[in-house]
Order: sequence, then structure tokens, then C-alpha cells
Amino acid sequence: MKKIYFAGSIRGGRIDAELYARLIGYMQKTSVVLTEHIGSPHLNLLEQGKRDIEIYDQDMAWLRESDVLIAECTCPSLGVGYELAYAEKIGKPCHIFYDRTKTNLSAMLTGNPYFIIHPYTAEEEIYPIIDSIIL
Repeated sequence: MKKIYFAGSIRGGRIDAELYARLIGYMQKTSVVLTEHIGSPHLNLLEQGKRDIEIYDQDMAWLRESDVLIAECTCPSLGVGYELAYAEKIGKPCHIFYDRTKTNLSAMLTGNPYFIIHPYTAEEEIYPIIDSIIL
């Protein structure tokens, strides 16, 4: 069973949190999603009482433990950008999804041949690609 590090915007904006929850639920049918909390509508409550250093240390440990990083990058996030760069540094496969009708992905991602970019226009397009990554 693959271990997935799912990355999505937290402090950069939670507009896609429901999408994250659906994607995480789908992946959990066949894999372990180490960052399942990313889809929680109560994420701010989950973070309460945790210092930033504790969040950082836990996330980096999960990233090292994972088999693959899957990021939804429609909502820009400095944290997700950092996680992608770190994953590249340690040699983790990185798959980036984004809704091309809502955003233009940064050239720092699209210009880097290390990242596997999956633009989509409808959510239904994502699931077969996820299957090809994790199955």
C-alpha cells in the first residue's frame, strides 16, 4: 500500500478544501494518505496548540516517509511550493494537479522537468490519473 503525501493550500486559502477532502477520500480506498487532515474543514482547530516548528517537523517526517507527493495547486501556497522543492531535493516523485480554468501555474513549477504536471478542467479528469499514479 502506497503512502501518499497530499499537499494543498492551508494558510494560503482554503477555497479548495472540499476538493481536497474528495481527493483524499478517493486515495484512501487503496493507499495511506499521511496528510489526510488537509481535507478537513476544521483544519484551523486541528492546528490549534501546535507550534509552527511542530507542524514543520511532522510534515517533513511525513514527506520523507511517503512514496509520492500529490499536490493540488490551483490555490497558490508558499507552503506547498516549499514541500515540492523539498520533495524534489530528496528524490520523491511529485505530481501536480491544477485547474487550468482558474489559475496559471507558476513557471517555477511548469518550467521544472522534475515535476509531473496534470492540468485539468473538470474534477472527473483527476481520478484516472490518480489511479495511474498509485495503483
